[in-house]
Amino acid sequence: MSHFANLRMWAVWGWAGLVIAGSGGLGCTQSSATSQPSAGDTESTGDTTVKLTVTSSAFAAGERIPVKHTGEGADLSPPLAWSGAPSATAEFALIMDDPDAPGQTWVHWVLYRIPNGTTALQEGIPTTETLGDPAGALQGKNSSNTIGYQGPMPPPGHGTHHYHFKVYALDKTVTLSAGATKQQLLGALQGHILAEGELIGTYSR
Repeated sequence: MSHFANLRMWAVWGWAGLVIAGSGGLGCTQSSATSQPSAGDTESTGDTTVKLTVTSSAFAAGERIPVKHTGEGADLSPPLAWSGAPSATAEFALIMDDPDAPGQTWVHWVLYRIPNGTTALQEGIPTTETLGDPAGALQGKNSSNTIGYQGPMPPPGHGTHHYHFKVYALDKTVTLSAGATKQQLLGALQGHILAEGELIGTYSR
C-alpha cells in the first residue's frame, strides 16, 4: 500500500473516531465521572437528630443492672438522667426494651408526656398510669400487658440480655392517653423526634 493510501486511511479512521466519541458510542452506554453534589443538593443520611446523653447512678453503660431493679429483687425502676436536649424540646418520652428476649423484643417500660425541663427520673417510679413526679407524665403497657416499669427477668441460662433505656426529645406534645403500647408511642413520635439517646445495661440469670 502506498504512503498516500496510508495517510488517507488514517484520516478516515480519525474522522470516524471523532464522530463516535461525539455521539456517545453510537447507542452504547456512555460512562461519565461522578458529579459532586452542589450546595442545596447534598445527600441526606436520614439521621437528623441530636444525641442525648443518658446515664444512671445505679449502673454504667454496658454494666450489670443491680438486682433491686430486676424481677429477682424489688423491681424498682433505676434512677435515670439525661442531658443535651435542644431548646425547642416540648417534652420527653422513654422506652425500655430487651431485644435479646426469645421470640421477640420484650418491652419493659413505656413512659411519655414527660414535661420539658425534666432532666432525671427518680428511683422507683410508681406503676400507675399518671405520675405526680414528673407531673402529668403518663405510662403505657409493657409486654406483660401491665402498666409501668417491669425489671429484667430473662430465662435462666439464656445468656446475657441487653436492656435499652431510650430517651426521646420531642418537638410536640404526645396526644396519646395513658396505657399506650410501644408501637403506638413510636407511631406518635414519628417525625417529631428532635434528639434521642440510650443507656444499655445488662442482666443474666
